[in-house]
Parts: sequence; structure tokens; C-alpha cells
Amino acid sequence: MTDGAPDRKVRAEHDSLQRNVGSHVPHRRQRGVGPRSRGRSGAGEGALAAMFGGTQVRFDIGGSAMKRPTQYSRSPASAHAAASASPAAAAPSQAPAVAAIPATSAAAPRSAVGKPASRIGPRTERALLLLGGALVVALLWGVQQRGGAPRQFTQADIDKAVLHTLATKAIPSAQARAAEAVRKSVVMVRGAGPAPKEGEPEVEEGVGTGVVIVDTGLILTNMHVAIAAKQLKVEFADGSVSPASIVGLQPEHDLAVLQAKVVPDDLQPAVLRSTADLRPGDQVVAVGFPFGIGPSASAGVVSGLKREFRSRKGERILTNLIQFDAAANPGNSGGPLVTLDGEVVGIVTAILNPTEQRVFIGIGFAVPIENAAAGVGIHPF
Repeated sequence: MTDGAPDRKVRAEHDSLQRNVGSHVPHRRQRGVGPRSRGRSGAGEGALAAMFGGTQVRFDIGGSAMKRPTQYSRSPASAHAAASASPAAAAPSQAPAVAAIPATSAAAPRSAVGKPASRIGPRTERALLLLGGALVVALLWGVQQRGGAPRQFTQADIDKAVLHTLATKAIPSAQARAAEAVRKSVVMVRGAGPAPKEGEPEVEEGVGTGVVIVDTGLILTNMHVAIAAKQLKVEFADGSVSPASIVGLQPEHDLAVLQAKVVPDDLQPAVLRSTADLRPGDQVVAVGFPFGIGPSASAGVVSGLKREFRSRKGERILTNLIQFDAAANPGNSGGPLVTLDGEVVGIVTAILNPTEQRVFIGIGFAVPIENAAAGVGIHPF
């Protein structure tokens, strides 16, 4: 287009378009219309000419009023739908057809915000997945290495923990643990006179101690405790009381075996231990009911082995006795002598006091448990 006549015709039509817009849309200046926008309008025509390869585009708008343009989405799908609908909508119009625009190149696809859409190929996606997996493995390996091997406790750590426990918690003594271990097996043996008449109180003739050796209610005690009374009753650790009868006697060891008629469901027999490894100086605990008080526990040591004891009147002589210095008094007779493990090694049977007083002055005797078990007819070891 080198001729100037067509150019002047296009400008004349453009000025006519501006007048029509101004007359049909009062009080609202259209963006890009009017004297101030003529420069921009010319620049727009130049840009269109450059975009379409130099081909001049001719617009011819009729005298009808310009309608307000419809707003559309900027997405590619909406743009394509609007472009396909424009020729059909313009068909009944009186305006001349627009000159054809030759296609010069295919436009790149665009995203919803007008930027070119990016695509990731299969190879790139596979490489990214492999890279992500490698990073996860490396992270897990680093966490494991940071944790390191489990800490090895040293003797200093153990000593520190023990000292901390001793300083913060009250630990029962070995003697207390021994007494507690045998407590549920210790019973009070009560001797009573003849059955009282109706309305008369029962007369108690003596109190001693016994130890359960079989959970069926078989009890070891001293013979001098059992035969002194017309009736026998035993009181268990749970407070229950049952009549008892003598089922065995061993006079040479001052032992008696009792059988309770009513036995608690949770009756716990004592653990018996041989005296073969017992030595002078070993710690022992005597448990019983001295003067009917108890159960009471007293601690001491083994003073000697294979001792003999003669009663004050010389009525009997006991041999192969364990001598101990744990406090024992009348009422302890028949009670257990236990080690610090709570295991019974003897049955307390006598105390030595040269005076007329029947109280403990530091020497007590117990029958070894082997002799006591033989009197029952069982061997505990």
C-alpha cells in the first residue's frame, strides 16, 4: 500500500468512528477514544500492521451505536470459544467483511494468567522422582548416623544410680525384709484350760508361737507349749482363729506338730533351709509373740552350733542346738529362727538365765530345722 489515497480514507473512517462513539455514549469517555488517544490509536494501527506482516487491516463500522464489549476470561479455552463465536455473531450485521489475515506462525499455548504453559517430559519426571528418593534415603541415613550406637553404661554410671537411689528412697533393712518374708507363716498358739461353763470366761493358760510348714495347716511348735493346755487354738496372720490338735510329738527335741481344723485360703507355708552352711556370726532374726505381743522380730547372730541345754530342774537335756543372741522371751517358744533371706533354719525352744527370772539375758537356743522336719516325717531339702 504505497498510495496515499487509501491511507486518507482509513483515517477519515477512524474519525467518523470516534464521533459516533462520543454521540451514543454520553458522559463517559471511552478508553482510547478522543483527541488524546489519537496518537495511541495510530500506534496501535502500526503495531497491528507489524504483527500481521505489514498487511494493512481495514475496519469499517456502520452507523449503529457501539455496544459495550462483553468481558471474557483470559484462559485459552474462553478465548477460543469467543473467537469461534465472533464470525457467527457478525454475519447478520451490515458492516463489510474484514480483510483476511494470513497466518504467519502458530502461537505458543498460554496458561490461565497469560504465561506460557510449561510441560515436564517423561524423562525429566523420572529423573526428579529418582532424585527425590535419593534425598529421602540420604536424610534417613544421616539421622541414623547422628543417633549413633547405644550408650554403654560404665561402673561409674551404675554406682551413681545406686547412690542416688539410696539418697532419695528409704530401703528396708535386710532384717526387716527377712521378718516380712516369714510373717504370713507365723501363728500365735494359745493354750486354754477346760471348756468353761456357760457364762464363764475362757481361761488362757499360755501363749506360744508356731510356724506353718505345709499349706494344709501343718504347724511346728514346742512340745512344752502344746501339752500344757487342755485346748489349743491358733491365730493366723490374717486374724482368723482355728482350733488345733496335736498330731505328732518329738520329746527329745521339744517339738510338737499341730493340725489346724480351719485353714485360710491364702495360707503361706515358710521356706525351710538346711543348717549345713550355717556359721557362727551369720545374721539371724527371731520372730514370735513374746509375752503375747506380736508378731515381734529381733535380730542377732549365730553364736555357736551343736550346743546342749539342760532345763533348770534337770528334767531334760537338748542337744545339737543353735545358739543365738537375738532377743527371745517367754512366748517366743516355737517360733522360727530365720536367715536374712527369710528362710527357717531353726525353731526357738529355750533361753538360758541362771537366775530365777525367766527373761532373756543374751543366750537363746533353737532346734535345727532338720530335726524338726524329721519329727514331722518329712525331709525339707
